[in-house]
Amino acid sequence: MGSKGFHPFKGRVSRHFGDSLAPDDAYLSYYDIRLTKEDVDTLKNDWLTDNTIAFWEEYLEREELRKYPSSHIVLLRPSMAFMLMQTENPLTLKEALPNFSKTTHIFLPINDARNVSVAEGGSHWSLLLVSVIDGVAFHYDSLSPSNYNEAMLATRRVSELLGKNLRFMNLDDSPQQENGSDCGVYVCIQMRHLLLKRLLSANAREKVSMSMGGKLVDAAGGRKEILRTIENFRKEGERRRSYEESRSSSPFGKKGNESRSPPRIDS
Repeated sequence: MGSKGFHPFKGRVSRHFGDSLAPDDAYLSYYDIRLTKEDVDTLKNDWLTDNTIAFWEEYLEREELRKYPSSHIVLLRPSMAFMLMQTENPLTLKEALPNFSKTTHIFLPINDARNVSVAEGGSHWSLLLVSVIDGVAFHYDSLSPSNYNEAMLATRRVSELLGKNLRFMNLDDSPQQENGSDCGVYVCIQMRHLLLKRLLSANAREKVSMSMGGKLVDAAGGRKEILRTIENFRKEGERRRSYEESRSSSPFGKKGNESRSPPRIDS
C-alpha cells in the first residue's frame, strides 16, 4: 500500500483510471458492501482500499464460510479493526463489534494509519489472525517488520476485549511482496488460504501449522481473480435488474433511478 492508499471509512485512493464512470460512482452493491469505480480500479495496479478488502471479506463469508455453519470465525472489516486499534478502552465498542463469545478465530486487516481524522493516511496493510482457542495472535506482514507495532497494538486491544491473554507471534517467514503496492492483495490471498486450507479443512484433532513460510503468493493472479469475481457479480446484478425491469407493469419503469444505482447482489 502507498502513502495515499488508505482511508478507514471512505476507501479512497489518489489514482484514477479513466472510464465512463466517475471514480466516486457506485460500481457494485454486494450485500453490505458498496464498491465504487475507484475501489475496483485499485485492483489493476494500485494499492487496495479498505473497501476493496472489505468486499473480499464479505465474499468469503457469503460464498465460503456459509458452507460451514458450525464454524465460529470472524472476518473483521478494516474500518472496525482500525476503530478497535484507535480506541483506548475497546470494551466501549462491544455493541458495535460482533459477539465474540463463541468465536474461535478472528481475522483483522491491519493498517499503519495513525489518525482517524487524516483522510488517506496509512501506507501499508498486513494481516493479523487471532486464534482465540489457542490464545495466540499470528501476524503476517509482506513488508516485515513494517506493521509490527500496529499488530502488537491490535493484539492488546483484542486481548482486552476478550478478557483473555494473547501471545503475539510475528511470523518472520511470511511471503514478502516484490513492490510497494501489493500489500493489500497479500492480505486477501493469505486470508483465504488460511481460512480455507488451514482452519476450515483441518481435522478437529489435527495440529495445524499457521506458518505461511514457503507459500508462493501470486499477487498479479490474485488481483485478476478478485477483479473477475467483482465483474461476474456485476454482470449477474445487471442480469437480475434487466429481468426485474422486464417484469415491470409500468411502461416507464424506474429507468432514471435504476441507471444511477449499481448492479446489486443481496441474495
